[in-house]
Amino acid sequence: MEVVAGMSDKLRLGEVGAYARRVEALGFDTLHVPETVHDAFLGAMLALEHTKRITVRTSVALAFTRSPMVTAYAAWDLALESGGRFELGLGTQIRQNIEGRYGVPWHPPVLWMRDHLAALSAIFDSFHEGTPLAHTGPHYRLGRLQPFFRPDPVPTGPPPLWLGGVNRHIVELAGEVARGFVTHPTNSHPRYLQELCLPALDAGAALAERPRPRVIAGAQWATGRTANELAENREHHRRMLAFLYSTPAYRRTLELFGWEDLGEQLQRLTREQAWDRLHTIVTDEILDALVPQATWDELPDVVGAWYRNLADGVLLRPPEDPEGDGRFAEVVAAVRALG
Repeated sequence: MEVVAGMSDKLRLGEVGAYARRVEALGFDTLHVPETVHDAFLGAMLALEHTKRITVRTSVALAFTRSPMVTAYAAWDLALESGGRFELGLGTQIRQNIEGRYGVPWHPPVLWMRDHLAALSAIFDSFHEGTPLAHTGPHYRLGRLQPFFRPDPVPTGPPPLWLGGVNRHIVELAGEVARGFVTHPTNSHPRYLQELCLPALDAGAALAERPRPRVIAGAQWATGRTANELAENREHHRRMLAFLYSTPAYRRTLELFGWEDLGEQLQRLTREQAWDRLHTIVTDEILDALVPQATWDELPDVVGAWYRNLADGVLLRPPEDPEGDGRFAEVVAAVRALG
């Protein structure tokens, strides 16, 4: 099983290199670089510069805030300079953030993402093969790439495309065109994988007559060396889930469990600016059902119970204190051995 390291959204860029080296030393296969308060490509560049083995994947960079050509140049540079260790993970973000935080007009996201990925593929083909650039879609029309602007080929080939998302149609699109799919922290429960994600990936893959893409379960684990550390981490995840489930687009798993009312209550509190009350309505029953929890000793068995035969990889976060890295490296090796 692929073992993927998560990275704090708030990790400063100057700290990324040391963190990436630590992740590599712990035995992780891949590092996921988020895009929240930093540019994901800058974080990926620093991680690649300070490592030699691991794959570095944006998870996820925002597609709609950049032109496909801007994204293509950044991804190409990272793939070329890293010897092919970079993978490009993209996502849509929600409408309110695209319009209100980035000032970009909104369009139906699945058609938009399909066109964005097709444009990227056309650019990558032109970069790699030296062929004329030709893409005409509903959002992007690209037909000009003079030799002066064409970068050198990447010997290992264009960077693989990954998608992240929640809803069925974007998951089906990943099944059609992506190398892999990363589930959202709010929608990584085995029921979501069994009942929505994997059937949608299979449907998309069948349309394209290709194998199902790889799946990374992006759950946020509550864990710790001891039961006390686990309990403390558990409360952190109560607050995180409360914030995330206040967003309507993330509620598919709540719907599967019949807890739609929780999402509505959380959204009402955000409208009242009652951010410090969100976690108080996430009950122990909900937290225990939706957040995988285990001490380090229990972690490999719980990963297997949740995701064996459902996911090709799992996201884990290294402990904040590196004092326990020797033991946590054993945990990483045990999870990888799950196959």
